[in-house]
Amino acid sequence: MHYVFRLGYSRSMSTAGIIANSIKTKLENVLQTKHLEVINESYMHNVPKGAETHFKVVVVSDKFDGLALIKRHRLVNDILKEELQNGVHALSIVAKTPQQWAESDKVIESSPNCRGGFGK
Repeated sequence: MHYVFRLGYSRSMSTAGIIANSIKTKLENVLQTKHLEVINESYMHNVPKGAETHFKVVVVSDKFDGLALIKRHRLVNDILKEELQNGVHALSIVAKTPQQWAESDKVIESSPNCRGGFGK
């Protein structure tokens, strides 16, 4: 198995936070991930420094075999239910099977810049 844990932070942040570590641990344990990236994108939004409110996860697991994309997303959301109910405001999910990941270019698109909410 190959695990990758990457946290995206602003230059002022240097360590993984409690929520990011919780996300990593839960996804690894439940999905037995082949590849995992947990990217804290909170710094891109109007939140306090060091916040853990906006994340992107890239998850590769055999458990996604035969599941439609919406079911993969629901599975990840269910695993992270506690985090989503307690402070995580946004979660972007890239969920692939090992075969899909192997055949991909492994380039994850950057999230768009924050527009301030409500279409501002």
